[in-house]
Amino acid sequence: MSDEPSDTAPGAVRGGLPLAEWGRSAPEPQTAPRRHRRRTDWRQGGRAVSRWDTSVLAAVGIGGGAGVVVAGLVARIPAPWAPAVSLLVLWAGMLAAVAFAFTRARPAGLLALRPTDLVWGVGVGLALRAAQGFASGANSAPFPSSNVKTGEGPAELLGDALAAGLAGPFVEEFFFRAVLLVALFQLLRRNLGYVAAALTATLVSAGAFICLHAAFASLSLADGLQLFFVGAACAALVVLTGRIWGAVLAHVVYNVTFVLLGLIGVALA
Repeated sequence: MSDEPSDTAPGAVRGGLPLAEWGRSAPEPQTAPRRHRRRTDWRQGGRAVSRWDTSVLAAVGIGGGAGVVVAGLVARIPAPWAPAVSLLVLWAGMLAAVAFAFTRARPAGLLALRPTDLVWGVGVGLALRAAQGFASGANSAPFPSSNVKTGEGPAELLGDALAAGLAGPFVEEFFFRAVLLVALFQLLRRNLGYVAAALTATLVSAGAFICLHAAFASLSLADGLQLFFVGAACAALVVLTGRIWGAVLAHVVYNVTFVLLGLIGVALA
């Protein structure tokens, strides 16, 4: 007589399952909850860049506008320290808008640095300076010559070089390209598409760049075109690479080459 339980016995088991479970559909395995893929490029959207909304554009307008107005008032003070303080006030207003934007969020990949950023930055900066020299007729002017103010000591010249060559490009590129351009691009991308949003943001940031310089000095048509090409080229670097450092370096190279050529002209004249 077999000791194995029959199929009719209570609690009989077949194939590792109770007979009562045979014929029933097997329960579907539970799947893990879907995780949101982390964005690595702000141009593709994402939660971080979506927080750069109209409030960021408002901060750009308020910070930049207040900086221009107060800096203009300070510049009118008949004191030797007025120009330097005026510049610092302008930068403070612009940096306040930048700080507000990055406090809200940090767009993916915008602050990343790649070796190609160095190549593009130096190349674009030198190309812009060469184009400016050709347009202004500097290639046919006698050398050495200089636009550097005479009568300034080494400390004043060094201060001008640092302000024009390093601090100025950093503040301006973060204000106009890292914040204004990126915020405007992401607001327009869904409705206009990538190309139209990029072109619009480029034109707006380049136009605002010209207006900033026009607020403190009268510009000729050649000066306006020169500033437009600088702003548009730096904006194109941000849109095409998704990173800010190529634009910053291009602006630095463009300004520093002007200062260096001027200092060389002073030394050789």
